[in-house]
Amino acid sequence: MSVFESAAFEGHEGVHAFFDAASGLKCFIAIHSTARGPAAGGCRMWAYDSEQAALDDAMRLSRAMSYKNAVADIPFGGGKAVIMGEAAAKSAALFEAFGRAVESLGGQYWAAEDVGLTPADLAHARTASRFIAGLDAGPAASGDPSPVTAEGIRRGIALCVRRALGRDLAEVTIAIQGVGHVGASLADKLTADGAVLTVSDVNPAAAEAVAARTGAKVVAPEAIFDVDAQVFAPCALGGAVTAQTLNRLKATIIAGGANNQLAGPDVGAAVYERGVLYAPDFVINGGGIINIAAEVRALDRGEAYDPAWVEAKVARMIETLDEVLARSQAERRPADDIAIEIAKARIAAA
Repeated sequence: MSVFESAAFEGHEGVHAFFDAASGLKCFIAIHSTARGPAAGGCRMWAYDSEQAALDDAMRLSRAMSYKNAVADIPFGGGKAVIMGEAAAKSAALFEAFGRAVESLGGQYWAAEDVGLTPADLAHARTASRFIAGLDAGPAASGDPSPVTAEGIRRGIALCVRRALGRDLAEVTIAIQGVGHVGASLADKLTADGAVLTVSDVNPAAAEAVAARTGAKVVAPEAIFDVDAQVFAPCALGGAVTAQTLNRLKATIIAGGANNQLAGPDVGAAVYERGVLYAPDFVINGGGIINIAAEVRALDRGEAYDPAWVEAKVARMIETLDEVLARSQAERRPADDIAIEIAKARIAAA
């Protein structure tokens, strides 16, 4: 299948492939839209089964970033990078080569951290490109965006629980799928709110570490769909909610940090018809890119990172989520359809 025939392509402005023999870099950078500003989105490193799988993931994530950035009302378009490889393949040379790839796009794309990367990895990329954000050092540095992402998700889950259950988070049962940077931070925050957690992760040690801190129950990754929980919080890779897994869920709320949580638009309709309250992923999980936007804003202005600006944007993001959920109820339509309409209208207006 050609790039243009792929269902994931859908209006991308550009899709770029990069290879560096010396470091072993194999990378795709997808730019979905620059209508609202330079494309921005994290870089993911993963052991994909094939080049096609990596390319499709880059394009799906890039499109989701266009929607996320528009809904968060930050001056970015949507882009995403994926590096093919195991974590063991990481090296300074590989990330320097990635930085050169980003730099070659001349500012069309800002890269940040995503699954498989750390601020330390990005520091190597920054030596070869100024268009790298999410760093630990310097007055403009915003650091790891995961805690800000998790805070936005925590607030979003609290909103959903108030709407669907009429209560706060104390004693609410929540199943978290994936406890990487975002999921682990979310677990800590929800525990502080008094929630009762069950967690799973493909890395058993990560799940056990979270359980040791929070008292969460640990289940096998496949068993997370069968947990008797009021909230299902997908925080791993995309596509977790399928027609099959939806039928197994006991939850009345789906709200989490993963991108592209629904396996397809038909699943969004099925979620709605089942009476499950769904917080569209690209609305609830925008805290991290808001944090990155604050860093880019500070770099452009020669100023320091401004946490008050981030707080105002995250608060507005939760207000937007409330508006989406209210419209879904009033118009009797799936929440993800409404959120996509809002995002597309903002992109078109730009």
